[in-house]
Amino acid sequence: MTDTDTHTHTHTEGEAPPDGEFEQHPVRGRFNAAFFRVMDPTLERSLGSHKRAAYADLPHEVVELGSGAGANLRYLPAGGTLVAIEPNHAMHAPLRRAALRHGVQLDLRDRTAEHTGLPDASVDTVISSLVLCTVADPAVVLAEIRRILRPGGGYRFVEHVAAEEGTPTRAAQRLLRRPWAWTFEGCSCERDLERSLRDAGFADLQVERYRVHTPFLPFNTHIAGVARA
Repeated sequence: MTDTDTHTHTHTEGEAPPDGEFEQHPVRGRFNAAFFRVMDPTLERSLGSHKRAAYADLPHEVVELGSGAGANLRYLPAGGTLVAIEPNHAMHAPLRRAALRHGVQLDLRDRTAEHTGLPDASVDTVISSLVLCTVADPAVVLAEIRRILRPGGGYRFVEHVAAEEGTPTRAAQRLLRRPWAWTFEGCSCERDLERSLRDAGFADLQVERYRVHTPFLPFNTHIAGVARA
């Protein structure tokens, strides 16, 4: 298991941090680490079937963007290796414990999804779930994924997205966007991530659209699938 050095940085509101760095919030980081540990069974009931389809037959080594507290370790083969791109320090300890429970080797990188630090064309599989909603610019992250994937490699994703205009869910997303983003570390419930994926230049893209039913109405519209380099 490898950890990179911890970085601290202060920047202007709305401005992206420098390459590979992440603004550690003293409250939200710990809240999100606790929230997603507690909510893991509920999220798994809602998203599990879609994750099992998207993450079927993962290879021995996988790069995950935003590994969090390790919700997706259950989909890796025992004895496999997870290269975890996770900048929230509050997630690191539960992620290590989860890797031990699942028998997965953990290579933990204290980096952001925009700047993984991995070599060009060095990765067969990248995965993410509920991550593209939080990054400063999804197009930059998708370009980074394309950069590190080998030709024919796959990006497997499970993400929540903006609902269609004129629907109650879309109205709730618009109404709650500011408190939602503050609580969940910049998470936007208004992004058309399917369009972002289609514009990213992948050689092939398979997308499933679906809804989940939770009390968190802005979270109900999702996509899952695979993009090939």
